[in-house]
Amino acid sequence: MSDTQDPPTEEPPADEQLTGEYDPNDIEPKWQDHWVTEDTYAYDGDADTRFSIDTPPPTVSGNLHMGHLYQFTLQDFVARYHRMADDTVYFPFGYDDNGIASERLTERELGIRHQDFERREFQEKCRDVCADYEDEFTEDVQSLAISVDWDNTYKTIEPRVQRASQLSFLDLYERGREYRQRAPTIWCPDCETAISQVEQEDEDKATKFNDIEFDLVADSEGPITWDETFTISTTRPELLPACVSVFVHPDDDENQHLVGGRARVPLFEQEVPIIADERVDMETGSGLVMCCTFGDQNDIEWYQAHDLDLRLAIDESATMTEVAGDYEGLSTTEAREAIIEDLDDEGYLLESRDHDHTVQVHERCGVEVEYLVTEQWYIKMLDKKDEYLDAGRQMDWFPEKMYSRYEHWIEGLEWDWCISRQRDSGIPIPVWYCDDCGEPVFAERADLPVDPLSDDPPVDSCPECGHDDLTPEEDVFDTWATSSLTPLVNAGWDWDSEVEDFTWDNPELYPFDLRPQGHDIISFWLFHTVVKCYEHTGEVPFENVMVNGMVLDENREAMSKSKGNVIPPSEVLENFPVDAARYWAAGTSIGDDFPYKEGDLEAGERLLQKLWNASRLVDQLTPAQRPDEPAALASVDRWLLAELDATVDSVTAKFEDYAFSKARNELRSFFWNTFCDDYLEIAKQRLSNGGDASTEYTLLTAHRTFLQLFAPFLPHITEELWSRLYGAGESVHTTDWPVAGGYEADLAAGETAMEVVSALRRYKTENGLPLNADLDHVEVYGHIDGFEDAVAEAMHVERLDTYEDAPDITTEISGIDLDYSVVGPEFGSDVGAIDSGIESGDYEIDGDTLVVAGEFELGADLFEVEETQTYSGEGEMTETENAVVVVR
Repeated sequence: MSDTQDPPTEEPPADEQLTGEYDPNDIEPKWQDHWVTEDTYAYDGDADTRFSIDTPPPTVSGNLHMGHLYQFTLQDFVARYHRMADDTVYFPFGYDDNGIASERLTERELGIRHQDFERREFQEKCRDVCADYEDEFTEDVQSLAISVDWDNTYKTIEPRVQRASQLSFLDLYERGREYRQRAPTIWCPDCETAISQVEQEDEDKATKFNDIEFDLVADSEGPITWDETFTISTTRPELLPACVSVFVHPDDDENQHLVGGRARVPLFEQEVPIIADERVDMETGSGLVMCCTFGDQNDIEWYQAHDLDLRLAIDESATMTEVAGDYEGLSTTEAREAIIEDLDDEGYLLESRDHDHTVQVHERCGVEVEYLVTEQWYIKMLDKKDEYLDAGRQMDWFPEKMYSRYEHWIEGLEWDWCISRQRDSGIPIPVWYCDDCGEPVFAERADLPVDPLSDDPPVDSCPECGHDDLTPEEDVFDTWATSSLTPLVNAGWDWDSEVEDFTWDNPELYPFDLRPQGHDIISFWLFHTVVKCYEHTGEVPFENVMVNGMVLDENREAMSKSKGNVIPPSEVLENFPVDAARYWAAGTSIGDDFPYKEGDLEAGERLLQKLWNASRLVDQLTPAQRPDEPAALASVDRWLLAELDATVDSVTAKFEDYAFSKARNELRSFFWNTFCDDYLEIAKQRLSNGGDASTEYTLLTAHRTFLQLFAPFLPHITEELWSRLYGAGESVHTTDWPVAGGYEADLAAGETAMEVVSALRRYKTENGLPLNADLDHVEVYGHIDGFEDAVAEAMHVERLDTYEDAPDITTEISGIDLDYSVVGPEFGSDVGAIDSGIESGDYEIDGDTLVVAGEFELGADLFEVEETQTYSGEGEMTETENAVVVVR
């Protein structure tokens, strides 16, 4: 049957009967506490079937926002559904308290700077601050009814995660996938650390485009003895002291005579070569470009390709160095203003004009990045882009379109992954370096986790040269280098020194069934997880990817603290039940950004009351003990159960496809319209004169099934109703998901019969009649075979006649509705004449074409015909989608 649970054997006590209104303020906290204390959602590793979710650890950098509520709730829909559909669900919770975000939070909370403390001391402060926020996070997430197994939680800075992260580092190095190199690095001068390509964001910026005159020292023929200059256009004159060459496009005929010559940089006087290169953008500025070490990615490529000089004019804090001469010590902004002023004074500034362009900023702080030469650790990625694309294709994407974001990110990769960071809060890189030869000395796997700043190296001297002075690595890992290991961490991946191989504590979990996450971190978390896990295991880390969109404000702008448009969940939940907020979260297709509006919350609140009231009615109409299925079901009961079967199958398929909004809407429509508005009215009449086993069985079967289908969306009210009416100590959330019972019925006839019931109810309401008023004679023109008695009984019809043919109805055109958004531009000043012709009736319809005044022809996409139908017989006619009803 559609419900596999055993019926209760005892009548619920009197105080458990449904009375009054639904009060979420009492009920929701009660169940939230109960689920946690009773371990309702505990993972059973010995179960026959399971579903594993690789949940995203939220960054510990502040309080919950509506995006958290939305994302957590989507994950919970999956967990609750699969917990009922399968035997058990692995649904952990993590806290990302490792890295820049937690470091900045600590500085902000305590009013301190990390530079003022020893690393271990500052790290302890970070742990204390993050612990307080994590406790709040836990309470907040539990208050949203997220069905996490709280025995399976992790922090990205805890020892076992540190060990996994350092194991990953050692393993990738041994596999030849990591290297350390002194090279140009993307650098955040505000955070004073290297960052990776993925941590950059585009930002539109208003600045000045400056035309600067360079003196030509020599051209392709050799030194010149006359005065000749050329123009360089740049937005960053503060890079002039770092200029090492000028580039010309090979197809730039006007400037080809410069190639092979030399130029003198204004103010700073260094002479630089003039070189041809196809990467020059001939359409921007003068078509001549200066190369500085370093202003952008092109500069780096030119520096490497042409073996240019290295002149570092900007340091780690965006301050000008000694290379800048008189401008040393100024910030880049100050230097820019001073250099422009001096260029103008010296006659080198030809023009300075407003210019809008896009710059790269650090996504954490919004500060424009620089490119510095530093020594960093990298993971190789560029040589395996095709493999990582193929790995992405091995996973099923929901929605499918999100794979293209993953694909575009990989195709656009220009850097290997820089994983070292010059910060204090983070997991240490487990390496020491020989002071004499520079050879790296790695920690032993058995000793992990280690901190080279406080732990001794595993050897007394350098294995390469024998020198006994080893310097510890001070850098820590990029936080994504650790967060990318969540599938391995949760599956218990570790090194077993006895068998000398990697082992798993929970091998049944890997690969995980699902990775849920936002589309904004596909390039961060998802891609890096694929890279790390693929390299360590040779397979993708999860089989399915569910990508959610972002919650916007009512103006469709992203919520942010700086804009002041963030709506905290606490504010929402002061005014609405948690289940109403969950109903709202199910209202949008996954992957789509959507504005926050209270309409769905209000609709969710109405649904809760409807479900409660319908449950009270079912409770009143049915016996305490569910009857056995009778040998013969009434046609209307069999039809309702057959419709319920179809709904169970459809809703189940939508849960499997993560189409929560479609599942929610279909379930609500069937429950509210078909079950409550139509079937319950019929059931009340059938049970008004005593018990009816067919109806009682159908009511209870349908009601129990509804509670189970609604359970993932509305966990509190369904648990309360199940506990009172059917529970006997069992949670609805651990029952088996409903399956279709195999009922067959004439669904079309039953649907039409329900339309007739609705039409007659509407007729009585419009004519001021009570719903139990008798109707003498009703004619139905439509297919309701087998449901005549149900209609007559429900609507108190003394005589009900049915006909297959339509009644005598006259159809007339009552008007023509034009689409003026198209008609206006197409017909211009003739629109008035067209309106007049239609108003006077001077028109005809020729197939799909409207001909007005014999002159103007409008296609089918420009108009709609409005029709009225007139019934010429006795009585009052009303129409439904599939029938005509006449009350005589």
